[in-house]
Amino acid sequence: MGSWLQDWREKVSVPVFALAASFNIGIILFGSLWSDTAGRVFDATLAFITKFFGWYYIAVVSLLLVFVIWLGFSRFGRIRLGPPDSRPDFGYFSWFSMLFAAGMGMGLVFWGVAEPLLHYVDPPRAQPETAAAVTEAMRFAFFHWGFHPWAIYIVFAMGVAFFHFRRGLPLAPRSLLYPLFGDRIYGWVGHLTDAFCVVGTLLGVATSLGLGAMQINSGLSALVGLESGITNQILIIAVITVIATISTVTGVARGIRLLSQINILLMLALLLFVFLAGPTLFQIELFLTSLGDYLQNVIETSLWVDVGESVSWQSEWTRFYWGWWISWCPFVGIFIARISRGRTIREFVAYVFLVPSFANFLWFTVFGGTAMHMELYGDLGIAAEISGDVSMSLHLLLGALPLAEISQWLGILLVVIFFITSSDSGSFVDDMVTCGGHPNPPIANRVFWGVSEGAAAASLLLAGGLTALQTASVSAGLPQSVLLILACVSLYRALRRETGEVIEDQS
Repeated sequence: MGSWLQDWREKVSVPVFALAASFNIGIILFGSLWSDTAGRVFDATLAFITKFFGWYYIAVVSLLLVFVIWLGFSRFGRIRLGPPDSRPDFGYFSWFSMLFAAGMGMGLVFWGVAEPLLHYVDPPRAQPETAAAVTEAMRFAFFHWGFHPWAIYIVFAMGVAFFHFRRGLPLAPRSLLYPLFGDRIYGWVGHLTDAFCVVGTLLGVATSLGLGAMQINSGLSALVGLESGITNQILIIAVITVIATISTVTGVARGIRLLSQINILLMLALLLFVFLAGPTLFQIELFLTSLGDYLQNVIETSLWVDVGESVSWQSEWTRFYWGWWISWCPFVGIFIARISRGRTIREFVAYVFLVPSFANFLWFTVFGGTAMHMELYGDLGIAAEISGDVSMSLHLLLGALPLAEISQWLGILLVVIFFITSSDSGSFVDDMVTCGGHPNPPIANRVFWGVSEGAAAASLLLAGGLTALQTASVSAGLPQSVLLILACVSLYRALRRETGEVIEDQS
């Protein structure tokens, strides 16, 4: 115990830790002790942000997408994230497994069936439950889980990786501001930036943990009759948080990498099963049609702002997602930066931008497409049940296919491992940031943040369930969107200086 405390004292950044930990403890106490009041506050906050800043989220995320595309094709693409002779620390499979598990997490499994089906029965523009609604449902699912979220991650990750591996700055959000503030990033400018990002990471990960607990509870309810409710969901969070904390203590090279690889293999197995057991030909045709529709309309969809009297659909979906992805970007960005040393900028953009996006497209087509096929052709209507309880979506779909019990247990296992990888990756990032960007933070800090994320998820469930989780993400994304804009400016300035200093071909 003494060595743990000594390690903590030597590495931790006290101002960052104190600010972030204080806010975290406040959220946990507020949501747990005054849950009714917290629920009303969260509802009011969500309504205010989506009403007055919804357009802002749309504009910022669209600009980030343009910046990333430009960066990938620019003359800066040959620069390596590290010394010119550096090479990647991880192979492609390990690298992709970790960035995908961190970047999408349980949200992909939670919404893979439900989102396209809910868009089908309640589309923003098309006539519900028609062929046009099928096309629109897939377009918006691709839109919410495709290029845009990964563009957000790339901006943050690219900046942190460049300034850390190329310039020797801390592996922390404050480094993004160095071209603008210089050495002041080591003072309160940096402390506040890092603390805000730790809080954003905490709330973003807590959102995913809450979704995961709801889905695990629903699966166990369907299979073994476990009552579905807040109490059991909190127990699930507690048990898996302990496992995730143990994984975090083992570090990236062992625990997190191994679990991420297992996760990808389980996803592929479940994806292949539903592809073969479901309407295979329909899925293939739907994928090609939906991909073409998405690419043809991506500009119009990106800039669409619902200006009608009721903007509930866009507030519940697009604006929530943009806030969620932005709140996740410090966590995902720093984690991806940590594992991406040696990649070139062009390689980084191409793989992080395209590969995970197309993997998500396949997932939504296979799972969401199969669910819509059931609705279209009357095999088994599950939309009404999913509308009442979104967390049941995956289990209802798998229950309608052959080998239901086996596939449902596999689905629960997948969510559990996603739960663990999201928690341990998030707490590992919080550890690094509260230790001034130290790549190997102390064990005591890892334990604290692992437990904190589980406690925050539980308190948000108590304070309003899914609505509170959505509010946490959207709220955390607002201040961090400003940091992303500044990061674009900083990275552009730094890359211009870099090309003036480096002459040799680094490709």
